[in-house]
Amino acid sequence: MNTIAVVDDDPITRETLKAYLEGEGYRVMLARDGDQLSALLARGRIDLLLLDIRLPGKDGLAVTRELRATSNIGIILITGRSDRMDRLIGLELGADDYITKPFEPREILARTRSLLRRIAKPTRPAGGRVKRFDGWELHLDKRRLRDPGGEDARLTSAEFELLAAFVENPGRVLSRDDLLDLTLRGDSVPFDRSIDRLVRRLRRVVEPDPAEPTRIVTVHGMGYMFQAVVD
Repeated sequence: MNTIAVVDDDPITRETLKAYLEGEGYRVMLARDGDQLSALLARGRIDLLLLDIRLPGKDGLAVTRELRATSNIGIILITGRSDRMDRLIGLELGADDYITKPFEPREILARTRSLLRRIAKPTRPAGGRVKRFDGWELHLDKRRLRDPGGEDARLTSAEFELLAAFVENPGRVLSRDDLLDLTLRGDSVPFDRSIDRLVRRLRRVVEPDPAEPTRIVTVHGMGYMFQAVVD
């Protein structure tokens, strides 16, 4: 059973989501702020956060930044209609998705299921177990990326899927639609708004100079291409 934490300072929102998600078979934990969330995380595994941006004290963006330094936990931001810039910043910091208030519980459920499927994707066949490029190693079965120094590089589930799509298609121009097909693999929730942001985040990991990328390059008007030699 997957465990979801709802982090929101509004008790009605917390209890509404708890009742709905528990009715769908999830274990749900509640927190009203970042401190309570830290206590929940210290007590046990949480698979996904529904995280309000506008929390008292440490806000949702600060929580996202801190978690992404140490964890690949799924993060869906809950935002207001006027929080467009905060949504963009949240995605840049590593949030996986966002949903805007007011929302339908069914939309929360759909996005939650979609993200949990991506987090728990089955491993790929043994034939493509390890892909190597420029000293990097992408272990497709272990869902692990190692840098040229042998250290693990931290990736979110979405970043891993995107890099896997690139290294399995080197030298091929991939449109955003291609990347959606290769990374979502049938998930029903649209995620095209995040492709460009995921590329920027991935470049920060694998490019010597993210401002002048040489591995994941933009093909203007068409999409992206992975230029490194892969073996």
